[in-house]
Amino acid sequence: MSFVVLPEFHVAPDKLTAFLAAARADAEASLADEPGCLQFDVVVQQGEGVARVLFYEVYADRAAFDAHLLTPHLAAFRDALVLCDERPVRFLDRVVP
Repeated sequence: MSFVVLPEFHVAPDKLTAFLAAARADAEASLADEPGCLQFDVVVQQGEGVARVLFYEVYADRAAFDAHLLTPHLAAFRDALVLCDERPVRFLDRVVP
């Protein structure tokens, strides 16, 4: 089974472009530099007054995700958290590839 991480962020429209740039950089570096990162999608649901941004991250296992937590690109992304309201992160096991 793979390990799935679903972070969610609520972002004001005037901050969305900057937030998505930081999210894109994190996603691209995760896929390029982390062998245990199997998928990293960033999706947006537009709404009145707020955009909901969801990451769909798939790792080979929990250890691969734990390694992700120590990367420089995630540390850089954390600077962008001032642009949003971070919601609780959900963790799941992926049973179907």
